[in-house]
Amino acid sequence: MVDGDACPVKKEIATVARSFGIPVLMVSSFDHVLKAEEGVTVIQVDRGADSADLYIANHISAGDVVITQDYGLAALALGKRCRVLSNRGQEYDDSNMDFMLESRHAKAVQRRRGHYSKGPKAITPEEKVFFQHKLTKLLTFLQENVQQ
Repeated sequence: MVDGDACPVKKEIATVARSFGIPVLMVSSFDHVLKAEEGVTVIQVDRGADSADLYIANHISAGDVVITQDYGLAALALGKRCRVLSNRGQEYDDSNMDFMLESRHAKAVQRRRGHYSKGPKAITPEEKVFFQHKLTKLLTFLQENVQQ
């Protein structure tokens, strides 16, 4: 399941998933226009700040692959025994989630104090290739371990 709001690797996700014959569910708010395509189903949810995240959290189950850049959603997905990748190909797991959540909290505190950052840098073509490689590697691993 994909957190489709502002996801820069939608095309790469669809391409890799098709090569594995795996359906993709892209979830986004009505503010983002996504088009369904072969193997990709689009779910649109309310415009609320966390609507897509809440939909995903309520519809995932153990063994699902979740792609998101939201640390809170990633933590919820890990709690449901999902595999979680960031849009840049970083796999979230229990060993790095505490640090990610603490970092998110520290940034929120800074924003409340009036200190705003520029946000993440735009994803590069090289990072898209890296993401595609990591997703392929993860799906290959999962496919090989299910068939045994």
